Amino acid sequence: MVEARTTSSRALFERALAVTPGGVNSPVRAFNGVGGTPRFIASASGAWLRDVDGTAYVDLIGSWGPMLLGHAHPEVVAAVTEAASRGTSYGTPTLPELELAEAIVARTPVERVRLVSSGTEATMSAIRLARGFTGRDVVVKFAGCYHGHVDSLLASAGSGVATFARSGSSGVPESATGETIVLPYNDRAAVEAAFAEHGDRIACLITEAAAGNMGVVPPAEGFNRFLSETCRAHGALFVTDEVMTGFRASAQGYWGIDGAVEGWVPDLMTFGKVMGGGFPAAAFGGRADVMAALSPDGPVYQAGTLSGNPVATTAGLTTLRLATPAVYEHLTKAGEVVKRAATEALTEAGVPHHVQSAGTMFSVFFRDGEVTDFAGASAQDLPAYAAFFHAMLDAGVHLPPSAYEAWFLSAAHDDEAVGRIVEALPRAARAAAAVQGAA
Repeated sequence: MVEARTTSSRALFERALAVTPGGVNSPVRAFNGVGGTPRFIASASGAWLRDVDGTAYVDLIGSWGPMLLGHAHPEVVAAVTEAASRGTSYGTPTLPELELAEAIVARTPVERVRLVSSGTEATMSAIRLARGFTGRDVVVKFAGCYHGHVDSLLASAGSGVATFARSGSSGVPESATGETIVLPYNDRAAVEAAFAEHGDRIACLITEAAAGNMGVVPPAEGFNRFLSETCRAHGALFVTDEVMTGFRASAQGYWGIDGAVEGWVPDLMTFGKVMGGGFPAAAFGGRADVMAALSPDGPVYQAGTLSGNPVATTAGLTTLRLATPAVYEHLTKAGEVVKRAATEALTEAGVPHHVQSAGTMFSVFFRDGEVTDFAGASAQDLPAYAAFFHAMLDAGVHLPPSAYEAWFLSAAHDDEAVGRIVEALPRAARAAAAVQGAA
């Protein structure tokens, strides 16, 4: 593969390797999944990134989802600048955090919400709350659904369908995952077996509302409703993780596509990314009686120095106010253009692939056939994706440096940006085909 004009990025990466594990502060940024030198970004505007070597790229990462409006949106920047001029953190209640909480409650089925600083913190707190509220310990999750680096959720499947999990990361003791059951995604029989055997011990089941961390894998029709009904029948809480899909898949998140239509409501939800407008902000919320178990009202302790930070909440609130129906309509239309162009290019090149969507989110799997679970996502051709990725990068389009991630467009992806993507796709498809032909 050819990496043009990366002198400064390579130099900075070497410096970073000397002081930071892997040279990055979040693993996927290291390009281990695709090889090569990660680009150090100097600035971003709208749909475009510019690296330290001066190369511009159409951005399809979007900070992994938050940049719904595009980078450095003028109204968001103005609101944040004004907020920062008044002070960056107080450690006291503020109006922006109240207004952001009201906006989340207005857009979703949650009745009460607590703001935190990261998606990991949101899911960690939701799990603790579910355990405290139910007086039970067991948590059920799905393979391939990522809920942050919480010890109990960094779990891999046990040897049987309804067995307890093993630790999925070094440094996580078996005791931390010993009360977690990991099941195949979209598998009703596995859920029924787990609840039949352990139902009176299960505090909650947590799932991504639509999976986005193994590529985009939507729930089968009625699957989330089935999960909600199963949890209710056994006295467990149903927790939907919308850190990625919240206010991204639709104005109401994936619940607006699924639960609002089918008539079910989760007991707890977690949010992040878009609701922070590119700043570190997240939240969890749900039924009023469940949330009342939180300190200071109840016995479940949770706190955070920077929770509800006035600058972050201003960014998130401004983003949500600007996320109009026209924004989601644009994301849908631009996404259809890109998905169609990717399908045409890969088909013409003879590359096995499958495009999947969840609302405005989508990704391309380098394999034939629908992907319904993590085993299916893992069966794709990773070398072909790496070749495809670098060909797109060389053409000025920055895809996620992993085949297991969603592609994110923004309201700022105009005809020029989308045109750059479409123009780059045929050559990238041929690069993927060449790798497959050489295998």
